[in-house]
Amino acid sequence: MDNELSALNIIFTEAYYWITVVMMFLIHVGFCVYEVGVSRYKNHQHTLMKNTMLIPIVTITFYFFGWWIYFAFPNGPFINGGLEDASFATPIAQEMAPNMSDHIMGVFWAAFLLFSWTAASIVSGATIERIRTGAFLILAALIGSVCWIIDAAWGWHYGGWMVQLLGYHDAYASGVIHGIAGGFALGVVMVLGPRIGKFNSDGSANTISPRNPWMITIGLFLIYTGFWGFYAACNVPIYDAGSDYGGGEALFTATNIYLQPTTLSGITINFLMSLSGGLMVGYLVSKGDAFWTYSLGLAGIIGASCGNDVYHPYQAMIIAGVVAYFTYKLHFWVENTFKIDDAVGAIAVHGYAGTIGLLISGFVLWGMPATPYGDAVVTPWGQAIGAFIMFFVLGFVPAWIASKILDSMGLLRIPREVELAGLDILEMEQKAADDAQFNKAERSA
Repeated sequence: MDNELSALNIIFTEAYYWITVVMMFLIHVGFCVYEVGVSRYKNHQHTLMKNTMLIPIVTITFYFFGWWIYFAFPNGPFINGGLEDASFATPIAQEMAPNMSDHIMGVFWAAFLLFSWTAASIVSGATIERIRTGAFLILAALIGSVCWIIDAAWGWHYGGWMVQLLGYHDAYASGVIHGIAGGFALGVVMVLGPRIGKFNSDGSANTISPRNPWMITIGLFLIYTGFWGFYAACNVPIYDAGSDYGGGEALFTATNIYLQPTTLSGITINFLMSLSGGLMVGYLVSKGDAFWTYSLGLAGIIGASCGNDVYHPYQAMIIAGVVAYFTYKLHFWVENTFKIDDAVGAIAVHGYAGTIGLLISGFVLWGMPATPYGDAVVTPWGQAIGAFIMFFVLGFVPAWIASKILDSMGLLRIPREVELAGLDILEMEQKAADDAQFNKAERSA
């Protein structure tokens, strides 16, 4: 730090990302509470532990290779160039350990890591009550430290090939996190199959109602709160954009992930307007159903997120409402047509909503510069191709392949008798048997 001003800038940026990471932790708390509220009592502990153990698995894998992928892969690689030098993002780099020469890397890494947890938790919700813990953790590492971070390098990096060649714009990750996680969850669920009792012999669906509406309410409100922190974490808090926008003169401003100027004030308005649009339409289309009202509030935010750095508040509200309506209708159409059991509506609320939002943004933002570093502009076809890559190419396909492999080895789904008894009941019976065996051995000693 060569002077007091630069020191203040660095320390402020470090503190800024640290605070956003703490706020984003609430997203994970919310997912835990929300998924337990949906699952049946006999599966509560399993649901919690699945979401808990993804934390160490994804954190460790993201530290060892996930972070490096983001900086090494923006060109594809070999689509718009080769691998980038990302030696500073490897686990042996001094920036990735306590040091006094770099104050930013650790908190910036942590912000992206929390995005990885979110992607894995979305998959967790769709697969509750029937997936083996080991299989889920393998899939969590795949999406959290490989698939989503590749798509971030491609479409959430100012030099990413999708940004430079397609004009892809996704400021707050409608596709980059939510689209890919929804597609990934769909790939897993298609192989995993529905819960026992979800569909009748004639193909009609039964409603397996959430078990605790209060936990769902608290969980989703925690997710809303954490998502607000997520919005802030997607911004660079202070950046001199003068060379790009100020004719060479200093222009200090906040920017989005593509280093385009925006303000925390603007994204705050749009976040709240999109939440409101989603909640209002969710209440109307679901006829006041609490589970879907809250869920479609989240869908509204997700659908508008790709353009909420530049949308007018009217646009954010209307787009959120449109996305919420079609998300709800599409969820039940897919369920009834293809017999897909999306236990918490995660594929719909994240995958369908994010994808629909991207398609809408292609028309609303048509002609807007995609990045200050290049000539690409946003187009409907660029956003559509980007949505396809996120949901299908990097989401659905690898998940379906990995799930097929796990299923062929008998590692994907729990046995029928375990599912009927409940995963928690089985674990408690095993613990009781172990305790009895220990007591018997102790008496005979």
